[in-house]
Amino acid sequence: MAMVSCREYTLSDDPSLRLTFSTDTLRFDTVFTNQGSSTLQLMVYNRNAFAMEIDRIWLDSAHIFEVNIDGEQDLSRIKQMTINGGDSAFVFVRTRMNKTGLNSAVLTEDHLHFHLKSGVTQAVCLEAYGQDVTRIRTKKVLNGYHFTSTLPYLIFDTLRIDGNVTIDAGSTLYMHSGACICITGDVTAVGSLDQPIIIRGDRLDRLFDSVPYAYAGGSWNGIYLQADKPQLYDLAYVDILSGNIGLYCWSSCTGILPNLRMDGCRIHNHTLYGLVLIHVDALVTNTEISNCASYCVYCDGGTQDFIHTTIASYYGNTNIRLQPNDNYKPEAAAVYIDNLSKTAPQTITSFYNSIITGYQKEQLILATPIEQYYSGKFVGNYIGQDTAKVFVNNYYKYKEYVYYNFRLDSLSPARGIGDSIVALPYPLDREGFSRAGIKPDAGCYQYRP
Repeated sequence: MAMVSCREYTLSDDPSLRLTFSTDTLRFDTVFTNQGSSTLQLMVYNRNAFAMEIDRIWLDSAHIFEVNIDGEQDLSRIKQMTINGGDSAFVFVRTRMNKTGLNSAVLTEDHLHFHLKSGVTQAVCLEAYGQDVTRIRTKKVLNGYHFTSTLPYLIFDTLRIDGNVTIDAGSTLYMHSGACICITGDVTAVGSLDQPIIIRGDRLDRLFDSVPYAYAGGSWNGIYLQADKPQLYDLAYVDILSGNIGLYCWSSCTGILPNLRMDGCRIHNHTLYGLVLIHVDALVTNTEISNCASYCVYCDGGTQDFIHTTIASYYGNTNIRLQPNDNYKPEAAAVYIDNLSKTAPQTITSFYNSIITGYQKEQLILATPIEQYYSGKFVGNYIGQDTAKVFVNNYYKYKEYVYYNFRLDSLSPARGIGDSIVALPYPLDREGFSRAGIKPDAGCYQYRP
C-alpha cells in the first residue's frame, strides 16, 4: 500500500521558514514615460515541506508599478494567500512612469513586500529607468526637420519629410513597429565615435534573457532617401539596426546623380536589404554592413566606392530564428552589382581594402553583359566564402550569450592584405585605432590583440 504525505498541505507558522524568489531585484529595461511597459514575471517559491500563508502583500508606493497576482490587481484584497509546500505562485509586474522633465533616464525603485503568517516580512526590489521622449505621431508631410540630441525620438507610422534633414551627434531615433522615414531633401547626419546617431526599434525589453529586442530584425520598416534632383547625403557614425531595410537610396536622375557619403556607419541585421543604391553616387568608408536576409549591398546605376568596408552576410548563422521571415534568401550574396540596364546610368562599383564574405559560396554577384563593359576596380580586398576564421565570431548562440563580432580574428586572412596607398586618407579604423604599419588590414576594423 502506498503512503502519501500531506505535509505540503499543512500550514506552518515557523518563523525560520522563508519564501524564495526567482530574483531579488526585478529590473525593467528603460521605459518610455507616459507609456506602459512590457510585463515581467516574478516567481514566488515555497521550497519547504509545509504550506505557508501570506497574510498581506503591498508596495511602498502604488503609483509606479502595477502588480497582478492570480488576476487580482488590488493588493489590499489579497488576504491569507496559501502556497503549498513545494509549490509556487506567479506574480506579474508592469510599470507606467510619469514624465521626469529630465534629459537622461531616471531610476525609480519600489519594494514588493510579503508578510507571512509567521510574522516574517520578505521583499523584492522593483527597478525601472524612465526616459522622456519626443513623440512624432503625424503622417503629415514636414518641410524639413532638425533632430537634436536633447531627448530621444519615438516615431510612429510613416514620417515623410520634403525638405532638408539634420540629425545632431548623439541623437537616438526609436522606430515603432512598421514605422519608416522618407526624405526627399538633403541629409546631414554627422555623429562621432563618442556620440553616434542610433536608429533602431522601440522595444527596449528582452525577447529572452540573452536576446534583447534590438537583435530582432524587422522590428520597423526602414530609412528611404528619394530624389528627382541631385541631393547630398552626409552620414557619419550612424547605426541603423534591425529593421526591414537599412538605408534605401533611389533617384530618377540620369545626369548628375545624388551623392551619398558614409563614414564610420553600421547597418546591421535587416530582414531585407542593408544598403540599396539606385542611380546614386556613393563613397562608403570605415563602415560595417552586415547580416541581411537578402543582399547586404545592392548597387544599380552610379559610381560607388567602398573603402575599408566590412560586408558580412551571416543572417541565418544562428541557432534561434528571432522572427519568421518569408524574405530570407539563404542563397543571397552579400553584394549584388546590377550593370545590365541599357538606359540607366552605368554602374561602376569599386572595392578597396574591403571584406565581402559570408557562409555562402558566392558572396559577390556582378551582373553585366560582358566583363569588358564593367569599369569597377578591386584592390586589396578579401572576397569570398568564409572558409577560414575571418572574424572573432560569425554566429549567434543565445544560450551561450554569444553574439556576432565582425572584428578580425588573430588568424584572419584579411589581415595585412590592404593597399597602403589606399589607406593613407584613412589612418584610423571605425573604432579609432591606428592602421599604421607596412600593410593595413582589410575591412573597417584593424586587428588588435
